[in-house]
Amino acid sequence: MTASSPASVQDEKINWVASLPFIGVHLMCLFVFVTGARPVDVAVCVGLYVLRMWGITAGFHRYFSHRAYQAGRGFQFFIALVGTLAMQKGPLWWAAHHRHHHRYSDQEQDIHSPLQKGFWWSHTGWILCDKYGETRYEHIKDFARFPELVWLNKLHVLPGVLLAAALYLLGGFSMLVWGFFVSTTLLYHGTFTINSLSHVFGSRRYKTTDTSRNNWLLALITLGEGWHNNHHYYQNTANQGWFWWEVDLSYYSLKVLSWVGLVSKLRTPSEQVKNVYLKYTPEERAALNAPFFSSWSAPLAARRKAAGQTVKAAEEKVREALAAAADSLPSPQEPQGLLKP
Repeated sequence: MTASSPASVQDEKINWVASLPFIGVHLMCLFVFVTGARPVDVAVCVGLYVLRMWGITAGFHRYFSHRAYQAGRGFQFFIALVGTLAMQKGPLWWAAHHRHHHRYSDQEQDIHSPLQKGFWWSHTGWILCDKYGETRYEHIKDFARFPELVWLNKLHVLPGVLLAAALYLLGGFSMLVWGFFVSTTLLYHGTFTINSLSHVFGSRRYKTTDTSRNNWLLALITLGEGWHNNHHYYQNTANQGWFWWEVDLSYYSLKVLSWVGLVSKLRTPSEQVKNVYLKYTPEERAALNAPFFSSWSAPLAARRKAAGQTVKAAEEKVREALAAAADSLPSPQEPQGLLKP
């Protein structure tokens, strides 16, 4: 079945019934006009935003998608649990689709490219259709061998529901509204900006096969994910902010965790990798930072042809990165490892 077949197009239509929980989370935010804003509720909102964003960025993204550092089996499950609290489905679903995105970034097969299908699709449309609802286990076989992760992936809604119930019991309806619904809505769109806006607004330091850009504002609201051009140039690093002025709160937290032994072997880019852009000519640098919309308006066939010249090399880089990290997983044959960092 091709991407343009009638069945495929039908699958990409928004499933409004299945999307009702997502829409409902947004609508529940309107109750802030009823409850008001108690300082404790706002503090819980901000705290849960940061914690769960960390679960997405340091966990779902840098660990499960790219294996940029090592963790014991027990802490691995903890990372997955915190990420699942963000209500963005399970760790295996998230990481498998993200790996697919990197393999075909801004190509026709990319599941959420603003270059191919526009802002709305890349930001939220792709998660509201039926086409990408299932976990692509073929892309996440390395972590799918852990039964506890498969279990959490299947019951991904449960941790979030329990969190909502706990907030209600702890602080009443106002804490539920602020701590869960407002925080989760902000978390949704903070995360989604990396799929949409970080391929549209910002600067490009490195040559990549896509439109990924660095954006300091997006880096702040996503704990470091906004250094997206850095990341797409060299994917399997624990840090995405590569220079001192590129704030990367997720990496700083991972560094602290490495000091106490909860994570280890954080991968970082070499100086040679970081400074390769210094060899670019002025013309190459100018071309890198051409306005997004000027390249977007170019004929689609021409964009595909240009990108297709390097897509095989990009796929090989992904395979090499995963192969290089093959020793980073704890053994599923040692259940006692669940108690070890």
